[in-house]
Amino acid sequence: MNNALTPRHTLLALGVVAVWGTNFVVIKLALGHLPPLLFATLRFTFAAFPGVFLLRRPKVPIGQLALYGILIGVGQFGLLFIAMSGRISPGLASLVVQSQVFFTIGLALLLTRERLRAVQVVALVLAAAGIAVIGVNSGGTTTVAGVALVLGAALAWGCGNLVQRRAVGVDMLAYVVWASLFAVPPLFLLSLTIEGWPAIVAGVARADATTWGAIVWQAIGNTMFGYGAWGFLLTRYPAATVAPWSMLVPVFGMGTAAWWLAEPLPLWKLGAGALVLSGLALNLLWPRFTRLWLTAEP
Repeated sequence: MNNALTPRHTLLALGVVAVWGTNFVVIKLALGHLPPLLFATLRFTFAAFPGVFLLRRPKVPIGQLALYGILIGVGQFGLLFIAMSGRISPGLASLVVQSQVFFTIGLALLLTRERLRAVQVVALVLAAAGIAVIGVNSGGTTTVAGVALVLGAALAWGCGNLVQRRAVGVDMLAYVVWASLFAVPPLFLLSLTIEGWPAIVAGVARADATTWGAIVWQAIGNTMFGYGAWGFLLTRYPAATVAPWSMLVPVFGMGTAAWWLAEPLPLWKLGAGALVLSGLALNLLWPRFTRLWLTAEP
C-alpha cells in the first residue's frame, strides 16, 4: 500500500470530510421531525433501495456485508442519532465522533500486535483531555450521556473501518449499498420496540420536504458517496494514513453549526476542540516529521 495520498485522492478525502462535517446540521434538521431510530432506518432504506436491484452484490462474504452494515447502521448512526436528539449539540458531536481515529488505529495495532509508540500515547491523552473538557462542561444541549453515546458511535465506526478494509478490489459503492440492506431490519425493529408504532406514524406524518430532502442526502451524499469513497481510500492506503483525515470533519461541523444553527462557540468549546484536534494532528504528522528529520540528517 502507498503511504501518501495522491493529489486526486487528497481531493477525494477532502470532499468526503466536507460532506460529513456539514452533514451534522442536516441531521439536526431531520431530527426535529423524526425519532432517531426511524430516521436511521429511512436513511439506510434509501441507501439500499433501489441500488440493490441495480448493482451486483460484491464478491465478499455475506457475513462481512452484514457485519459492516450493522456496525455502521446500528452502531454508528443509531447511537449518533439518539445522542443528537437533545443530548449533544451538532458541533460537539462532529468533534467527539472523531475519536474513531484512535479506535481505528488502536484496533489495527491490536490485530497486528504492534505496540503504541510514546507519541501515540501523548496524542491519545490530548484528545482524551479535550473530551474530558466537554464532559465537565456538559449541560443544556450537551450531556454526559450524549458524549458517551457518541463515543460508542465512534467505536462502531472504527470497527466498521477495519471490516471495510478487508474488501480489497471490490466496487465500494455496491459494497456500501448492499451493506445498508443489512442495517435496515435491526434499525426498524429497534425503532418499533423503543420508539413505538405511534411515534413512527407521527414522525412520518410530520416530515416535510426538508425532512425528506435530508433523508435523501443522508442516503446519497453521506452514505453512498461518503462511505463508498472512504472505503475506496481505506482499501488502497494504510488506516493510519486515511483515518486522520476525518480530523477536518469537526472543522466543517462546528463551523456550519455556528453559521446555520447559531450554535455558540465559547472558549471552553474552542479549547476542547483544540485539544482533540491537536491529538489527532500529532498522531498524523509525527511519523512524517520523524521521516523528514531522519532524511535531513547528514
